[in-house]
Amino acid sequence: MFLQTLKDIFDTFGAPVFVPVVIFIISLAMKVEVKKALYSALYAGIGLFGFNLLTNAFIPIIMPVVQNMVKSTGVSLPVFDIGWQATAIVAYSTRVGMIFLGLALVLQIFLFAIKWTNVFQPGDLWNNYSYMVWGSMVYLITDSMFLAIACMIVLNLYSLLFSELFAKRWSTYFQYPRVTIVQLHHVGSIPFAIALNWVLNKLGASKINLSPDALQKRLGIFGEPISLGLILGLLLGLLGNLTSLGQLASWGQIATVGIATSAIMVIFPKVSSIFAQAFLPLTETAKKNLKKSNSKSGDKSREWYLGVNDAMGYGETATLTSGILLIPIMVVLALILPGNEVLPLVDLIALPFMIQGIVAITNGNIFKSVIIGAIWFSLGLYAATYTAPLFTEVAKGVGVTIPAETLLITSFGILTSPVTALIFLAFLSQSWLWIGVVLAIYAVAYVLFKKKKAAIVDYLERSALYGSTPEKQPNHEQAPQVG
Repeated sequence: MFLQTLKDIFDTFGAPVFVPVVIFIISLAMKVEVKKALYSALYAGIGLFGFNLLTNAFIPIIMPVVQNMVKSTGVSLPVFDIGWQATAIVAYSTRVGMIFLGLALVLQIFLFAIKWTNVFQPGDLWNNYSYMVWGSMVYLITDSMFLAIACMIVLNLYSLLFSELFAKRWSTYFQYPRVTIVQLHHVGSIPFAIALNWVLNKLGASKINLSPDALQKRLGIFGEPISLGLILGLLLGLLGNLTSLGQLASWGQIATVGIATSAIMVIFPKVSSIFAQAFLPLTETAKKNLKKSNSKSGDKSREWYLGVNDAMGYGETATLTSGILLIPIMVVLALILPGNEVLPLVDLIALPFMIQGIVAITNGNIFKSVIIGAIWFSLGLYAATYTAPLFTEVAKGVGVTIPAETLLITSFGILTSPVTALIFLAFLSQSWLWIGVVLAIYAVAYVLFKKKKAAIVDYLERSALYGSTPEKQPNHEQAPQVG
């Protein structure tokens, strides 16, 4: 009954209403003043609603261009990307998913309370659907509720480890004190991004400093977000209309995409600044409470971070630029990669969400971010290709109608994480050997990280700044204090 009630709440209100309620409760629990807690909740709701308005307006403009790109190649791929929104609905509609939703809330609070992790994940309870999708596929094949729940718990443990690993890096880069992202479908790329960033630095890629600040200095007016958005949009429009440049309607679409992309580059950071205000009272109160707690207990080592919605990083200039550049790149790669059967479509607009962890690791170096992102998401296409039949069966089981021209469905934004897919495959195999390997790797990684945390975090900061300008300009407009 409790789980069904939770599902009904999510279905009825959605993230723009549910997340503010969570923020309000957390704020009161942390002894934030009622007025400031209320304002925090309202700013969170306004910000999320603003994000939805922008993305929902941008999708109908950009999708026809992407579809034209695909049609002009004549290539047909059987796996259709239905988008993260539809995937979330599927996850919240499965029995396994709803069981984990209640379990996850208890687990995540417990792990934070016993100091297993310094990341308070329930700040973004909504995105637990990412675990629920993988668990539902395990249950579909194994018919074992135990294995499905165990898989989701292990995925949660890994994502918390990855999130804590780069919490300071994300917080420092995006300039949101004591907050970080916790979504499984984003933080899974962190170990890969760290490793490949090291390789690229060794190869000298850090010398190509394509950060927003560097671009603005070199290109002048053409390096500013408003102009950069226009240029990127016009480029996308041209790529989508190469076969029909002689038609007036094509130039109308090209111009529309250009202006729309420029608008996204300019407006999104402003909405981000509104959303950011939801966390100012929380971070200030947390600092005060932590200082008092440490002085009483003598423990001055704990620095904790609040898990937040991934929309907070979407509007940053390097993140938007890298994500938009990856749209045509991933379409081309999907068409030419041997063995890939996935056509990324609806989730392409989510690429700035998907790449923000990589952008933080490279400290906003667009050149390195695009390279790392292209390789990571290319590997992810194979993961999505393999899991598409399973996800399609799960979706059919909860009543999703498959498009007539499509054989299978997937989510480019959620099911393209190679690390997550490997853990999933271990549980899908029902082999205690492979499951044991997954658990052993986590145990070793966890112990090493906790033992060497200060050195690892310091390395990430130094690695991010390697070959780039140490000073980081604000990525979003400075928000006034709440209340």
